[in-house]
Amino acid sequence: MEGEELTRRVRVWDAPTRLFHWALVALLVASYATAEIDELEWHMRAGYGVMALLLFRVVWGFVGSDTARFSHFLRGPRAVWHHLRGFFAREPDVAVGHNPAGGWAVLALLLVLCVQVGTGLFADDDISEAGPFAQYVERPMRRFLTGLHDQSFNVLLGLAALHVAAIAAYWVVRRQNLVWPMVAGVKRLPAAVVAPRLQRPVVAGVIFAVAALIAMWVASFGG
Repeated sequence: MEGEELTRRVRVWDAPTRLFHWALVALLVASYATAEIDELEWHMRAGYGVMALLLFRVVWGFVGSDTARFSHFLRGPRAVWHHLRGFFAREPDVAVGHNPAGGWAVLALLLVLCVQVGTGLFADDDISEAGPFAQYVERPMRRFLTGLHDQSFNVLLGLAALHVAAIAAYWVVRRQNLVWPMVAGVKRLPAAVVAPRLQRPVVAGVIFAVAALIAMWVASFGG
């Protein structure tokens, strides 16, 4: 129709990135639930799973599909301010992947997750369960890292809540569904938007296999 911009379905998220996202959500829920009911052995297993996913995601952030690369979604302060300033404007969604604000939110989540996993390797409940590297540090340091592990999870919960709130705000204010593209991998964008280059899934498979082996090797230190 004249005056309406033509749109088309664009594949913006590859399968490995989507699988990472939803597997991470599932493992974080499992990690929280097992900690709450003192099933620390399963809590640690969930943590090793998160470690494998994080190792994969860091590497994927450099060699993966365009929309998964840090260089693609980490924008400067001016781009972030411009995006947030126009938040209430009913403009067409032209973001291929993360928008400028969302990109930094993703990085914050990944950094806190790295702290969470890293401190968990040295955590000790002083009863029956300890991280695989707890035996290599003195007791005061173990206590400090265990406390940091607990506190960083609270920070993670806060960031997750903000993430969900932001998704809801985009839906309510801008009528943009940010969840469905992460499920189906595609979103409807203006026809002039250039589709991102997607990396071959076999590359992701190799990276994740190596990441999983590293996580298993780390777990072996715990006996």
